[in-house]
Amino acid sequence: MKVEGLLFAAGTFFYAIVAAAYWFVTHEIVGTTALSLTAGLAFLIGFYTLFTGRRVGERPEDNPMAAVEDADPDYGFFSPHSWWPLAVGACTAVLCLGLIFAAWLVIMAVGLLLLSLVGFVFEYYRGPFADA
Repeated sequence: MKVEGLLFAAGTFFYAIVAAAYWFVTHEIVGTTALSLTAGLAFLIGFYTLFTGRRVGERPEDNPMAAVEDADPDYGFFSPHSWWPLAVGACTAVLCLGLIFAAWLVIMAVGLLLLSLVGFVFEYYRGPFADA
């Protein structure tokens, strides 16, 4: 995690320099504040990853001589045949469009989104993939 922390720490200095240059060129407070807050957020993430990386120790990703097999093999279970993520994504897109264009579209999209989420969550409780 040392590389990630140093990357965000470098981002902190970059955004701070850009914020100072932006202030001297434009004297605009909103953009300067946004860039300063970006530097602060990069500092928070960089500090956290460096602090955590010191406590966790070296990972296989940090060792240039590590093999692929050295990483943790258990990343979770991901269904290879599920169509429900496509339905959830499409309903979410319709919901976002409904927030822009029409209230009736929001109501329809929320209903369809709830149905697709129920199907996604309970996919392995019914049908041919249910555990017996």
